[in-house]
Amino acid sequence: MSEVREAVRSRYAGVAKQLKVIQAGPMDRNAGCCQADGPDCGCSGSYSAADLKAIGLSESVSLGCGNPTMLAELEPGQIVLDLGSGAGLDVLLSARRVGPSGHAYGVDMTDEMLALANANREKSGLTNATFLKGTIENVPLPDSSVDVVISNCVINLAEDKGAALKEAFRVLQPGGLFAVADMVELEPLDEMVKKQLDSWAGCISGTIPIEQYRTRLLEAGFRDPDFEVHATQTMPGVEGKVGSAYVRARKPG
Repeated sequence: MSEVREAVRSRYAGVAKQLKVIQAGPMDRNAGCCQADGPDCGCSGSYSAADLKAIGLSESVSLGCGNPTMLAELEPGQIVLDLGSGAGLDVLLSARRVGPSGHAYGVDMTDEMLALANANREKSGLTNATFLKGTIENVPLPDSSVDVVISNCVINLAEDKGAALKEAFRVLQPGGLFAVADMVELEPLDEMVKKQLDSWAGCISGTIPIEQYRTRLLEAGFRDPDFEVHATQTMPGVEGKVGSAYVRARKPG
């Protein structure tokens, strides 16, 4: 396992243990991907109270930078895959939206997160959700097996983002939708920050510029990539700026 991947795994294993203990109360604001859950980050208020109540969870279990389930406009009967599913919030919301005739899968490499996600699934009462162990560069699902790929502030964590995007393309059916929330680099970050493993695991160092992201989507085979930056973030004493973005693209079909 590479140093970057181990740094990410270790960080989110620790976050999973935190969430297990304090899920019903306020969480450590430095635990999640966005560092601070507030309007400057794009995390807070992304989910409706009614949706959260329906699955018995609070927004505190989201470590993301938006709400990809809203972006994906899910329909009954669809098959959905969440890359880096964490505590399972987006998978469970997706499972509820696609209904009994559909299914939602989540893939995560962290055992502690998988255990927490499965516990949350039991709590929700949903039976059309499955959590799989794997990486976003090596998803344990067949080719052309899902209608929609979502992800929430995870692709930026991958060392090889091109491989992750090609894997998303592989599992999507022709005409399938890629709809993710992710962090992007808006102004060049200090080179020293880009090399820090803790900043990478915190969704800062691994960000790439939008045009580079667009190029990698096109190289993977996607068409019509679209980016909507909905929040920006600066770090005290650090050059550069990152932002929370909604990203959509289609697999030709």
